[in-house]
Amino acid sequence: MGFARTCAVALVGVEGVVVEVQADLEPGVAAFTLVGLPDKSLTESRDRVRAAVVNSGADWPQKKLTVGLSPASVPKAGSGFDVAVACAVLGAAERIDPRVLADIVMIGELGLDGRVRPVRGVLPAVLAAADAGYEQVVVPECAAAEAALVPGVSVLGVRSLRQLIAALTDEPMPEEDPDEQGRPDPLLAGLRVPGTGEATGLCGTTLPDQDQGHDLADVVGQLSARTAMEVAAAGGHHVFLQGPPGAGKTMLAERMPSLLPALNRQESLEVTAIHSVAGLLPPGKPMVDVPPYCAPHHSATMQSLVGGGRGLARPGAVSLSHRGVLFLDEAPEFSGFVLDALRQPLEAGHVVIARSAGVVRFPAKFLMVLAANPCPCGRFSVTNDCCECPPSAIRRYQSRLSGPLLDRVDLRVEVEPVTRSELTALGARGESTRTVADRVRAARDRAAGRLSGTPWHTNAEMPGRELRSRWQALPGAMDEAERGLERGLLTARGLDRVLRVAWTVADLSGHDRPDAGDVALALQLRTGVPRGVPMTIGSPT
Repeated sequence: MGFARTCAVALVGVEGVVVEVQADLEPGVAAFTLVGLPDKSLTESRDRVRAAVVNSGADWPQKKLTVGLSPASVPKAGSGFDVAVACAVLGAAERIDPRVLADIVMIGELGLDGRVRPVRGVLPAVLAAADAGYEQVVVPECAAAEAALVPGVSVLGVRSLRQLIAALTDEPMPEEDPDEQGRPDPLLAGLRVPGTGEATGLCGTTLPDQDQGHDLADVVGQLSARTAMEVAAAGGHHVFLQGPPGAGKTMLAERMPSLLPALNRQESLEVTAIHSVAGLLPPGKPMVDVPPYCAPHHSATMQSLVGGGRGLARPGAVSLSHRGVLFLDEAPEFSGFVLDALRQPLEAGHVVIARSAGVVRFPAKFLMVLAANPCPCGRFSVTNDCCECPPSAIRRYQSRLSGPLLDRVDLRVEVEPVTRSELTALGARGESTRTVADRVRAARDRAAGRLSGTPWHTNAEMPGRELRSRWQALPGAMDEAERGLERGLLTARGLDRVLRVAWTVADLSGHDRPDAGDVALALQLRTGVPRGVPMTIGSPT
């Protein structure tokens, strides 16, 4: 009779639970039983582990073998338990000293030839191990850099089970061919678009390791829209851009991540953990340190947008754009149910998904940019008579974006067609991304200083009660906005959002408190109704 145990990690969303993998050998007919609430892919590990052990030169015990995964009440999914199961079996068979295995967390999938393959969610798994007090982890060699991001943990990266056995038994380390180690599985590392060098996920995620060369100076004209994007980046406000095709809506959205400040270490770990669980980390760059950008196609399902899937849910586009930008181009073409599902993460900053296999919670603090044409043909405007859409079609098209969703959008801007003079003018380039990003960074620093000691970091996060009590505008500055509330032009939520935007305008302008001009610009950006105020931000003083 032999017994050994080691540890692995079960992921529930982006949270990890340390699982004790126990192996027990008893005399009897040779059999392999796996218990502890495994899913189908984990149940299949019995055949993978047996083949990997034999092909690694070790003897498979010809006894009654039971492997238990504890706690049994936690759902366990995926192939990341293979290495732990194999080592527990070898420990029970006394090929490895069981005492060596007890305090090690092992993560990785085994190939039939004994190679250790990468799996999703290495970073959150190692974070869970560190939080549980474990100091040693074993991971696939190609994921060692990702695991090493967690401080206080000793990481051993191995290419094969043979190498791991040698390391645990103090035997000479065998050499292994590294060719396949750095080659990501398409389902693990996103889909590579041929000829572009751009990695995209199934929901349209653009991985943030690439230098796309997008400069705000490339956008011709569009002073109002550029101002709105600057305000949005400085305060974390959501934006709705409406205008004809070719006016520059997509160009503006693509340049938004470059206006946002770089992620700090805590934010980087959050974003990296989500992308690791989704299998979208770019090879060779384990840490995501810039805001991500996610642009799902309008045919995206609710599961791909908010998260879901069979068994335990996977993160969707709202989580993959956490701390970054979610761009919904042709927003009215999205399903109404899909768009309305955004309401809860827009308010709460996270999404909770309940499935029969369990409940998972994914962070989802993102900056949303909506873009839409004014009508099905895209040519409708007050001054343009080229549109041939009947009024009923225009109303039906514009009503696809529900009022409750738009009420959560702080800035609404009409993107006008680019004129011939703007397009052909020489030397008329607008401000560069670097110039605007410097102002955004300074405004965020002002807001961070004001909000120091509170749980909020940007103006968009401040609750209305705090705005009305602790951070009020100058006396009389909110009069026009309050009259809009009385006339029904603004909701109570809308009035709070006007004040939030006014604080952002004040931060960009260098004002200690919002004045009437800051509120007027915020009100114009909120309602989209011209109010005769300049669509520019004053220089900081």
